Amino acid sequence: MKILITTIFEYPHEGGLSTHIGTLKRGLEERGHTVDVFSFSNMNPVIRKIFTQAPGFLLNKISKGKGQLLNDNLRRRLLSVYLSNRKSQYDVINSQDVFAAISSIATGIPTVATVHGYFSFEAISRGALIENSKEDNKVQDIEKQAYQKAAEVVAVDSRIREYIMEKANVEAHTIKNFIDVNAFQPDKVDVKSIREEFQIPVGVKVLFVPRRMTEKNGVIYPALALPKIIQKHPNVLLVYAGTGEQMEKIQEIIDNNNLKQNVKFLGSVPHDKMKGLYALSDIVIVPSVHSHGVEEATSISALEAMGSGSPVVAGAVGGLKEIFEHKIDGLLVKERDIEDLAKSVISILDNPKFGEELAENARLKVEKKYSHIAAAEKFEKIYVEAIKKPK
Repeated sequence: MKILITTIFEYPHEGGLSTHIGTLKRGLEERGHTVDVFSFSNMNPVIRKIFTQAPGFLLNKISKGKGQLLNDNLRRRLLSVYLSNRKSQYDVINSQDVFAAISSIATGIPTVATVHGYFSFEAISRGALIENSKEDNKVQDIEKQAYQKAAEVVAVDSRIREYIMEKANVEAHTIKNFIDVNAFQPDKVDVKSIREEFQIPVGVKVLFVPRRMTEKNGVIYPALALPKIIQKHPNVLLVYAGTGEQMEKIQEIIDNNNLKQNVKFLGSVPHDKMKGLYALSDIVIVPSVHSHGVEEATSISALEAMGSGSPVVAGAVGGLKEIFEHKIDGLLVKERDIEDLAKSVISILDNPKFGEELAENARLKVEKKYSHIAAAEKFEKIYVEAIKKPK
């Protein structure tokens, strides 16, 4: 098949969506398909800046939410122009967000809409939309249209599947997120060079938070738990890889608790470098929380950590509860519970053998249940169903 993956967002970029696209593309290509990706990054850079970024930025200064909706709609229109000139090149389109789904469906090419989250709720959570505003209601209408008009819909976890049913009365398939397990070989990573590149001292215990700094990712909580952790283990370094609006809050926590020597910010890190950071970490923390109706899907960061031989401490929300079996292949902690988070981290630092057992079991689970090849095969079958549907 000739498959086009579409999104109004940038690709490649920081975050799980970009990783999902790249990993799915590899899996489908390994199964013999031709796969192209068209994203915001492929659009003319001048047009991107003038027509789809500046107007929304300025409008948002006047009325919060209007600029976000304007930007997303302008991106959708640019995607529509691109697709209108290439209708005959593809057998099926797999959209990765609701605005890309609307553009893709309009071509008449069978479209499978993959739903990674709660589009409206997530925009509210990161402060881009005001809840129950005209813009919020419009985005929810666009969500509903995308789900109802797509030939097939895929949710990345069971709660999102339920959300789609509630929102649009559409029965979605569920394909949980996945990774290229073969790309994560911790024993082959040159940990020394990674330490040198990111200036991570030898001898410290690394607590790694590989998350975009948004509210739903709960990134403030490792910093809040750190004072209690360093009482028992003073040689701990909390390492953040990601950017976002919660950075200021984290910095405030650090300043108020004199934690500067125990925290390091790496900013946005290329995905190929993340593999090395996972491998050198003593513990990976995925501290997700509920936020404005949003909860973590099947976290790609968590899956990558599991594939990298590092023990994981994760918030007991959303898809994370589906991934981990508590005390068998990871530790689940109550969301926003600083004491529980600190206690769980300390339990692994106190007993490295326990951490090794969690990591070994996690790696085995990922190999069996979250392979990109198995996921690509599932998507392939859904593409065939979409193509067979009468237009």
